[in-house]
Amino acid sequence: MSKRLFGLLLVLPALAVIAFLFILPLIMSAVGAFRVDGGAFGWGNFYKTFDLYTNDIIFTVVIITISTALIGIGSIAIGGYLTLGEHPVAVAILRWLYRWPMFIPFIVVGQILRTFLAKSGLMNSTLISLGLLTPLSAQSYLDWRGIVIAFVWKQTPFVALLVAGAMASINRDTIEAARNLGASRLRVLFEIVVPQVSVTLTVGLILSFVTMMSVLSVPLMINAQSPTMLTADIAFRVNAYGDYGVANALGLVSLVLASSVAWIYLRQSLKERA
Repeated sequence: MSKRLFGLLLVLPALAVIAFLFILPLIMSAVGAFRVDGGAFGWGNFYKTFDLYTNDIIFTVVIITISTALIGIGSIAIGGYLTLGEHPVAVAILRWLYRWPMFIPFIVVGQILRTFLAKSGLMNSTLISLGLLTPLSAQSYLDWRGIVIAFVWKQTPFVALLVAGAMASINRDTIEAARNLGASRLRVLFEIVVPQVSVTLTVGLILSFVTMMSVLSVPLMINAQSPTMLTADIAFRVNAYGDYGVANALGLVSLVLASSVAWIYLRQSLKERA
């Protein structure tokens, strides 16, 4: 009994943090989403949400889906080269270089790409100085493309780190056997290596999906026009109108979108275990 009490005391601070910083705000947000004028409960906030922000909901889903797909491709490419690459110098440089974006906060990423992707930013200035672009043909990427670039650049190292670790733990005998039978590195990667790390890849992509759903700084700093992402809409409803009802409804919509992806993964995992 004393050991159980001691174990409970050890986890109690963590449970308190989860309860007061996550569970309680979630309950309050859910209640506030259904509370309309006069203190009654109804669907009014959700009607207003879908009336005003349907395009933003679709925009958010499309942006996050594209970013997640590109993150998956990039992480497979990085992890595959770290596992199957035959140039030791290139592998060492890539291993040292690809992790750096993980240590940069999203707000810094937004500021960096805001100056890099602008019409007169560093990217266009470099291309113009190299003669690859004319000043008249330069264009700004501070729109949905900038958001996708920011998300992919920031989250690919995180997923690649998980995938590369999983690939490194694979039995090398299967890889060497396939190479000895004449299989190319690309075929070995997609037919032997990737299927064995698919669970790790899926977990990393789900975590990235949920993370990108919660980012506020990137859409505010890169794409200020409409349509925009739900996080920017939530901030706008609170700061401009003090409308916590619609903001809470938007938050629940975001929660449903994020939970649906996790539910698909859990359902697939249960089928595989069964």
